[in-house]
Amino acid sequence: MKNTFFALVALFATTTFAFAQEEKASGAAFQFESETIDYGTIENGSDGNREFKFTNVGTEPLIISNAKGSCGCTTPEWPKDPIAPGASATIKVHYDTKRTGNFTKTVTLTSNATEATKVLTIKGNVNAPAEVEPEHHEGDGHDH
Repeated sequence: MKNTFFALVALFATTTFAFAQEEKASGAAFQFESETIDYGTIENGSDGNREFKFTNVGTEPLIISNAKGSCGCTTPEWPKDPIAPGASATIKVHYDTKRTGNFTKTVTLTSNATEATKVLTIKGNVNAPAEVEPEHHEGDGHDH
C-alpha cells in the first residue's frame, strides 16, 4: 500500500511538472537564444554588427519601448512594431570596432514584458590597428 501511495505521488508530481512546462507566461515575455554575444578577438575596424534573436513566449503582444546602449560606442536597433505571441524578432547591435582593447557593454531594453527591463551583454577584444610601414624609395635619397 505504501509503495502504491508513493508511486501515485511521484506520477502526480511528474504530470503536474510536465503541464507547468507547457504553460505560456501571462502577458508578454522574452526568450532569447542568448543574452550575451561574445565577439571574441576581432580586428580593428572589422564588422561590429551582431544580432540578439528572441521569441515572445508570452500570451500578449510584446512592445519594446526603448533600447539603450551603455555608451556611445554601442548602438542598438529594435523592432518598433508589437511582436505577436509566438513570433520571433531581433535586436541589432553595432559596436564601434575602432576602439582597441577588451570591452564589455550592455544594451538595456524597456518593454511591456513581465520582466520590464532586460539587459543584454556584448563583449570581446579589438586588436590594435595594423601599423602601416612608411614607403621607402631607393635611389636618389630624396623623399617623393
